[in-house]
Amino acid sequence: MSIGPKQALYAEFASVARALGSPHRLEMLEHLAQGERGVEALADRVGLSIANASQHLQQLRRAGLVASRRKGKFVLYRLADDTVLGVIAALSGVAERNLAEVDRIRRAYFDDRDSMEPVSREELLHRTRDNLVTVLDVRPADEFEVGHIPGAINIPLSELEARLAELDPDHKIVAYCRGAWCVLSFEAVAALRARGFKVRRLEDGLPEWRAAGLRVESA
Repeated sequence: MSIGPKQALYAEFASVARALGSPHRLEMLEHLAQGERGVEALADRVGLSIANASQHLQQLRRAGLVASRRKGKFVLYRLADDTVLGVIAALSGVAERNLAEVDRIRRAYFDDRDSMEPVSREELLHRTRDNLVTVLDVRPADEFEVGHIPGAINIPLSELEARLAELDPDHKIVAYCRGAWCVLSFEAVAALRARGFKVRRLEDGLPEWRAAGLRVESA
């Protein structure tokens, strides 16, 4: 039996939903939002074998969520476009509003490290123009080099303890990382506050900053 055009469209929409139905693939999208990645580097970041990561990437590509290009012997993957960020934001928003377990995790982990209202992009723009804050990028150095908020300094979370002397304790700090639920900035905020620094988080991360049309620097 043939199906109508609406049903055919819904079937295609469902293929996108199925591609999103994996924690590993959602985490991959978060990493790809920072910049292009090869399979090996992405597999290392998400803790998967290269073969497993490749299978996940193929599902994301077939669903139109990622694109790829060949560079010599390697294939590099990236988000298909910025609308993918909107899909993930909508997904997390629905879950946060309606799933009790999401609320429990948020309270138990995220709020325990930072329950303060985060800084909006507009507020950060205003403060950086007036040189009122230090913008701290706590992502790994390779992600910072691909793109970062103008004027930001990069101290990866793993190096924060050893590099505290690079931060002015009298200057307010705004920390950011990969996105709204990236644990790196929450951990950084908790660690810095425990040492007396005045620090808050950005409301989301570098991908959302770029998608909003705001300027991004690269090394």
